[in-house]
Amino acid sequence: MLRSPSGGAGSGTAAADSGLMSIGSVLNTLRDEFPEVTISKIRFLESEGLIEPQRTPSGYRKFSQADVERLGHVLRMQRDHYLPLKVIREYLDALERGEPVRLPSVGRQRDSGDGEPFGGLGDLFGEPEAPPAARVGRAELLAAAEIGEQELQEWESYGLLAPLPDGAYDAEAVTVAALVVELGRFGIEPRHLRAMKAAAERDAGLVDQVVAPLRRHRNPQTRAHAEARTKELAGLTVKLHAALVQTALGVRLH
Repeated sequence: MLRSPSGGAGSGTAAADSGLMSIGSVLNTLRDEFPEVTISKIRFLESEGLIEPQRTPSGYRKFSQADVERLGHVLRMQRDHYLPLKVIREYLDALERGEPVRLPSVGRQRDSGDGEPFGGLGDLFGEPEAPPAARVGRAELLAAAEIGEQELQEWESYGLLAPLPDGAYDAEAVTVAALVVELGRFGIEPRHLRAMKAAAERDAGLVDQVVAPLRRHRNPQTRAHAEARTKELAGLTVKLHAALVQTALGVRLH
């Protein structure tokens, strides 16, 4: 069991006799890797069913080592892979039951460090990447991005996100929402991103011009090749955009 960290005092210390930790101690433990985690975030993850800490007779939360490790997994998958909480919860629950499961990817993954913008989850879990989820519900998107309805409506008004005809969102919406949140921490507001949205649409139009003849081909293999070519061209446009931004800023990465 996890022992109480030394130097604590008062209600914020772990229960040394039981090996359980208070929410304050858990926060201090997680902040080494997740400096932006808050008590509110931990409580939110509990309300979403990601963790189930014990409660003292007076109602205080007490976390086991397994709870802390599970929290770390949740925060890591949110941070690195932009996965909705529902996907994370179902995956971790299946792991705890000993089931041989694969974690589906939702949207693009963060740069793996080798310059590839579309790194797979197989690198993280040592297994092939499963097919991406095709739909994300509105409530699931709000929970994954940790935003409110008003914020989502604002983003939609600027064209950054748009629901599908059935009211759901495509898998990329999770990535877009997470990146808008990240940029907001630097003072970049959604209204500032309309130019990026317009540029992305122009890039998509250019790629579509290249692959459209392949998509219209009667041969199924040729149409499948069109999808692969689309992904390849999308990756190249992302790399080019990043390189052009770096050049414009005069930044050289070593």
